[in-house]
Amino acid sequence: MAQWVRFFTEGETRFGTLAHGIITEYCGDMFAEHSLSGREFALAAVKLLRPCEPSKLIGLWNNFQERAVVENLHKPAHPLYFLKAANSFAGQGEVIPRPSTYNGMVVFEGELGIVIGKRCKGVSLEQAPDYVFGYTCVNDVTARDLLKQDPVFVHWTRAKSFDQFGVFGPSIATGLDASELRVRVELNGEEKQNYPVADMFFSPHDIVSQISHDMTLEAGDIIACGTSVGVCGMNDGDTVVVSIAGIGELTNRFG
Repeated sequence: MAQWVRFFTEGETRFGTLAHGIITEYCGDMFAEHSLSGREFALAAVKLLRPCEPSKLIGLWNNFQERAVVENLHKPAHPLYFLKAANSFAGQGEVIPRPSTYNGMVVFEGELGIVIGKRCKGVSLEQAPDYVFGYTCVNDVTARDLLKQDPVFVHWTRAKSFDQFGVFGPSIATGLDASELRVRVELNGEEKQNYPVADMFFSPHDIVSQISHDMTLEAGDIIACGTSVGVCGMNDGDTVVVSIAGIGELTNRFG
């Protein structure tokens, strides 16, 4: 198992693996050929960046059985998903600003993110593991009151693509068994979400396979697996922490 990170130091963006507060640097391409550079950096001495630069962030809706029961939803026949725009991407420690044009409820949604490792198109369920590089934490921030503002059109893109509303990081963890993971979210130190990934309708590999038949997935793309119960609104100044064992803690302040 490894935790891959991107970081900025000495005027350059670099990448490597993080362990015990030390980053072991690699050269090359995180998702292709790479090799050790022979250098190490203390995490405290560098600026941690988003662990990858996706071409797209795909988010699932209604993918957890417990939430479906609470909200009286049925299991979808196919993963239900939306896209978050690239301007929404944010990483560890970045502020999530309240949109200047919106005064309604903004909610956090702690999720497991699948990180694609190589170009993926039309792959089978059995092939899907070969295209998953690893997993990251995601906070799918949503301006909830906008979703159904129009009675005939759900504003998925608008509600979820404000600047810094697509938060992910702090690392991409490889070698994890996703079925054993739990997603935990704290708001100002109080636990709000703590749910098992195993409760998903569609497993990570099933998600990758089915979506790859709809669109080509590129290395570094992220698929957020959806969220379960416990989502709630954030007030200006609140701190939200999404944590998954083996990946780390994704901490951001709202407003």
